[in-house]
Amino acid sequence: MLVPTLTLAENLALGDPWWRRPARRHYAAEVARLGARLGVTVDATVEVSALSLGERQQAEILRALLRGSRVLLLDEPTALLTPHDAERLGLLMRRLVAQGLAVVFITHKLNEALAWGDRISVLRLGRKVGEIPPARLRALSPAAARRDVLDWMFHRAGEGESRAAQATTLSDIGTPPSAQGTSAPSPDKDGSPSTPASPEWNADNDRPPSGPGAPARSPDNDGSSSAPGAPARSPDNDRPSPGRFGSTPLLVAQRLSVADARVALRDIDFSVAGGEILGIAGIDGNGQTQLDEAQAGQRRLSAGCIWLAGQALQNYSLRERRRRGLSYVTDDRLGEGTVATLTVAENLLLKQIGAPPFWRGGIRRPVRIDAFARRRIRAFDIRPPEAQTPVGTLSGGNVQKILLARELNHRARAVIFAKPTYSLDLHNSLAIRERIRQSAAQGVAVVLISTDLDELLALSHRVAVLRRGQIAGMVVNDAHARRRIGALISGETP
Repeated sequence: MLVPTLTLAENLALGDPWWRRPARRHYAAEVARLGARLGVTVDATVEVSALSLGERQQAEILRALLRGSRVLLLDEPTALLTPHDAERLGLLMRRLVAQGLAVVFITHKLNEALAWGDRISVLRLGRKVGEIPPARLRALSPAAARRDVLDWMFHRAGEGESRAAQATTLSDIGTPPSAQGTSAPSPDKDGSPSTPASPEWNADNDRPPSGPGAPARSPDNDGSSSAPGAPARSPDNDRPSPGRFGSTPLLVAQRLSVADARVALRDIDFSVAGGEILGIAGIDGNGQTQLDEAQAGQRRLSAGCIWLAGQALQNYSLRERRRRGLSYVTDDRLGEGTVATLTVAENLLLKQIGAPPFWRGGIRRPVRIDAFARRRIRAFDIRPPEAQTPVGTLSGGNVQKILLARELNHRARAVIFAKPTYSLDLHNSLAIRERIRQSAAQGVAVVLISTDLDELLALSHRVAVLRRGQIAGMVVNDAHARRRIGALISGETP
């Protein structure tokens, strides 16, 4: 990690003896020399906080090399980068390898692994389950290499090739096998499914929405997954169908402004119809946190209005907004979304403490709570399936499932997802993306805030680009969306 309030040269000097004056000029010259050799330009005299995310990645690599590292371990280095910066990082890795260094590149994006890797290893549940050595990787076509990797990821040897053909990147894949061929359950008295719920249903939803704002269901717009044997997808053609949305917007943000010392929001305008997914793109740190927290009710607006189904929400608390149908899935799963020391059952009801039917007269009703938790655990495939397990012992993917099980309830009319698959493994990412699709298919208005452009293009009908606290532009998800979004993120004219 680099200290953001220091320059790169000062960061390099941190390991020197404490009694020496920092050799700023020396380290700046070393950075310039090494950068010239590698084709990288980073100003070592400016504070790290002033560098872009792509420049910070390059600065980290230069620091490691100047300290004598011969092996670089890069863990999800492109997760927060623009497509242009990700491509630059890939080219830099190739130049490092050409000069004799070893690079371990950990990624959930298969297209990047195929483009930049000499050898691909696949991990599942903490074990290496497959590998494509260099000679074989050079001999395989991209489609064949993808198929091998996906078969290892899903342990699908012998299942045929049709399912593997449904995807081209680990961050951009269609419906998981478990989402196919299921049926909707009947509701219990408290609104929860009494049997394991299909991903087609929000848990606790006793019927699909109807009336204005609900999408028209058809074979091409029912939220269902691609059939086995569907043609291979790519980041540019795997887009949601245009759909048919209600004529009246369900969720409206009007001139939202938030005062913030780091990134202030200014005059944010957007609307989302029932059944629509609006993506919010941008490099992390451009106001995403301020925007999702302002919508949810965790930050005070300095100006503007939020409307849900014609009701103004800006003066209501987070609890009241949720009661009126606005749900929020935070990106801080353990710090904000759950209490690590509490059980799964308690976290599922964290926002309903004291409310019937789980409490009566202030008295906890453990039988009802445990029955509710067991249904939720089955419906959302939370593992291990034990209601009394402390949340702090679960994986990130299962903690995220708890958040979805809690927020995708029968009252949800609009849902804000903040980086819902960030740092998750492939299987959990697929399951959560399918939940998002199915939420929209039921007529819910979805705001998807993500720094993963592939994810936004796979799920969103439209994408708004957030830059320096303002909406830089709105892009319809068509064949040119990737280029236009990338240009808006970098500040260029699309």
